[in-house]
Amino acid sequence: MKRVIMIVLDSVGIGALPDAADYGDAGSNTLVNIKKARPQTALPHMAALGLGNIQGEDIDLLGKTDAPKGCFAKMGERSMGKDTTTGHWEMAGVYTLKPFPTFTETGFPKELMDAFETAIGRKTLGNYAASGTVIIQDLGDEHVKTGSPIVYTSADSVFQIAAHEDVIPVDELYKICETARELLTGEYGVARVIARPFVGESGNYTRTKNRKDFSLPPTGPTILDYAKEKGLNVTAIGKIEDIFEHRGITRADHTTNNNDGIEKTILYAKEEFAGILFTNLVDTDMIYGHRNDVEGYAKALEYFDSKLPEIMAEMKEEDILIITADHGCDPTTPSTDHSREYVPLLVWGKGVKEGVDLGVRATFADIAQTVSEYLELGADFGATSFLSDILK
Repeated sequence: MKRVIMIVLDSVGIGALPDAADYGDAGSNTLVNIKKARPQTALPHMAALGLGNIQGEDIDLLGKTDAPKGCFAKMGERSMGKDTTTGHWEMAGVYTLKPFPTFTETGFPKELMDAFETAIGRKTLGNYAASGTVIIQDLGDEHVKTGSPIVYTSADSVFQIAAHEDVIPVDELYKICETARELLTGEYGVARVIARPFVGESGNYTRTKNRKDFSLPPTGPTILDYAKEKGLNVTAIGKIEDIFEHRGITRADHTTNNNDGIEKTILYAKEEFAGILFTNLVDTDMIYGHRNDVEGYAKALEYFDSKLPEIMAEMKEEDILIITADHGCDPTTPSTDHSREYVPLLVWGKGVKEGVDLGVRATFADIAQTVSEYLELGADFGATSFLSDILK
């Protein structure tokens, strides 16, 4: 019974792509720069699979070993962009050759905001690029007083809506986001609309775990679509269901944080099924990367690494484990936004060879091509499968 367990460590990049300067990200290297800033950072189980053996400057600082137990590589991104949607879609086989629109400099156009306010029956606050934790402190009191939701964006292609849960209940906020998603098409077609509920009182507003993303549907068939169509199980853990707009998924578990996501990965890995188990662990990006919290980021990585043996212990004879990322978010740089980086690729399984350097891959979609070949799905993503390189 063949299964692929894919774990995305959100934003865990491993070095600037050749075009990183075009995105303002020259010098970004999320993993290596964290290690340099916090030398005690230790990821022994990922290092044992070959993390420190990946090609690239100073990557050996992550723990190079003479006998890696897995296969390893780094992957470049063919798509244009550096966001969650672009990265996940590409590893699932869909390229984004035209970047999603951003509204960092000017906010969203008046005609769009007028239509949005009319549709929801409320005025809005904000409409500028901001840190989500800062803008709720700046505009939270006015929001509580007026009932007007807070709209903001970032360097990513996002339309974010923040509201106090006692002012606009979570279910209503989700409906407001659905309205925004219907309006945000064409030239306004941002990758994601994000609900950002918060609680608290003046001077001490905090975001809750009830975030929800409303994405555009993938622009082509993904590996998830192919697997579901064949009758295989596709289990989505974390925000995977949102990223793919619930498409190609047979079961979803919308976990609340990394610890929950890791435990659910272990839980579902115990089951007997054929197909794909696809997990996103978002805390490294959402909580630590965007806040330039090196200490928190490193500890989140260390916690995942400490739990990796438990995940591996639940794997069946024909399982293949793939650990990767969707972009960078270097917490050591002045920027609090995503960074245009290579991402690591670690592959392990009882039927997988040890110590294979898979080099520098041209696209994240090599994962989709490999999964297609392994699960016999017959998809062609214009990418290169590495299956023959890794199987014993």
